Amino acid sequence: MDAAEVRVLLVDDQDLVRSGLRRILRRKDGFVIVDECADGDEVPAAVEAHKPDVVVMDLRMRRVSGIEATRRVVAADGPPVLALTTFNEDELLSEALRAGAAGFVLKDSSAEELIRAVHAVARGDSYLDPAVTGRVLDTYRSAPNATSSAPEVDELTARELDVLRCVARGLSNSEIAAELFITEVTVKSHIGRIFVKLGLRDRAAAIVYAYERGIVAPG
Repeated sequence: MDAAEVRVLLVDDQDLVRSGLRRILRRKDGFVIVDECADGDEVPAAVEAHKPDVVVMDLRMRRVSGIEATRRVVAADGPPVLALTTFNEDELLSEALRAGAAGFVLKDSSAEELIRAVHAVARGDSYLDPAVTGRVLDTYRSAPNATSSAPEVDELTARELDVLRCVARGLSNSEIAAELFITEVTVKSHIGRIFVKLGLRDRAAAIVYAYERGIVAPG
C-alpha cells in the first residue's frame, strides 16, 4: 500500500487543523486528499462520493460527533477510520474503539507519526498512539459495558494465540512473520482465522480483545 497513493478524507471542524493535515499528508509522501468535511454529518456522503482509503476523523464536532460518524462509516462497511484527538480525551478514544475506529493518533503528534498511522490503517493494520494506549485501554476495560461478548480465547490454537499476542503488541505482518519464523502468508491466514473464531472486525478490535482478556498488558 505504501507504494500507491493513499486516498484520504479529512474530517475536522477547524479549518486550521485541516490545513495543517493537508500540509503533512502530501502527495510526495504518498497521499491524496480526496475531500474534506467540517462536521460528522457530511461524512457518509463524502465517503460514498470519493471512496477514500482512510478517514482521518476528529472526535469533537458540533452537529454529529466523530464517534457517531465513525459508527456510520463502519455500519456501511466503509474505509478504516483513524481517530484524531487531544492528549486528555481517554474516554473519547475508548468510545472511538467501541465505534469501530481502526486506531487513534494525537493531534500534537509529529508529522512522521501521523504519516505512519495513516499508512498503517490504509494497509489494514491498526495504530494506537503509544503515548496514551495504556490509559485508553484501562478506560475501555473499566466502562460498564466493557465486557466483550466475543468467544473465549480457548477457541484459538497455540499458534493463533502467539499471533494474537504479536498483533496486540502492534507488530506488522512482516514483523510477526520474523518473530515467529513463519511466512507473511501464514500470518495473514492465522489472523483471518482469529477474526472469524473471535468475531472480531479488525486489528484494533483484536488489540482491545487481547487487553480485555489479559493476554497482553499495557506497556
